[in-house]
Amino acid sequence: MKDKSKGASLHSTLVYMQHHWQLYALFMLPAVAITIIFRYIPMGGIAIAFTEYNPIRGIFGSEWVGFAHFQRFLSSPDFMKYLINTLKLSIFGLLWGFPAPILLAFLLNRINSAKIKQKIQLVLYMPNFISVIVLCGIVRILLSVTGPINLFLGTTINFMTMPEAFRTIFIASGIWQGAGWASIMYTAALSNASKELKEAAVLDGANIIQQIMTVEWPAIKDLVLIQFIMSVGNIMSVGFEKAYALQTDMNMATSEIISTYVYKKGLLDGDYGFSTAVGLFNTVINIILLVLMNQVVKKMNDGKGL
Repeated sequence: MKDKSKGASLHSTLVYMQHHWQLYALFMLPAVAITIIFRYIPMGGIAIAFTEYNPIRGIFGSEWVGFAHFQRFLSSPDFMKYLINTLKLSIFGLLWGFPAPILLAFLLNRINSAKIKQKIQLVLYMPNFISVIVLCGIVRILLSVTGPINLFLGTTINFMTMPEAFRTIFIASGIWQGAGWASIMYTAALSNASKELKEAAVLDGANIIQQIMTVEWPAIKDLVLIQFIMSVGNIMSVGFEKAYALQTDMNMATSEIISTYVYKKGLLDGDYGFSTAVGLFNTVINIILLVLMNQVVKKMNDGKGL
């Protein structure tokens, strides 16, 4: 009886939509128009990567150069340096930064007092609302020669001029800023973990690690896999703002990445065609990594992926 009533309800809904399709089209029109204008039309700008772009002549009036910009970038002596710097920053950031919010969620889930948990969450979420530029300013002050870190250590080291310290500074500040906010999803997912199973595990003598692996981990496993796939798909998308703001003449050996290179070549040097080609190369690598990682996760997770 329930199946028949559901089928009848669905049929009546479809009939209603068929008779009043104009109303649905009217409501959908603004969203479709905004998506086309701001998402699909700008994709035409990809053509700039294949031209010697001149802003006055426009895309169609500029000289067509094909893959010349790509060949120029790939044959550049600095190509491998920028690529390796980007990959190291992304991969190390993923290895250290990805588990941090998951561990935070597990720790928060162990707190029984709701008031204490809310206060700790407030402290953890606050850094997310600090802008990147303000964060970089704080980092520069803390690590300056006369900053708190040097005063505490009793040294006069200028950390911002050390190429070997740049990645640690970049990744550590990113974890501090984003780990708390990123843990929200995992904390919410952990609320669905069975309390009965957890109590049974405790009665059976399971320790904290065993409780997490048998009860809590299954509740967030699918979410973790999806987030990991998406993170790998953005492994080349290191934002230039933070890298550029923390960059100095002395740490360029490790701080110059593809995104900062694109910014300098495009907006500072006005080489729009070349910078667009480099940005497109970056995007293509991201897509390839996303597809490959999704296939790997599917094979390891019984066909489940994005």
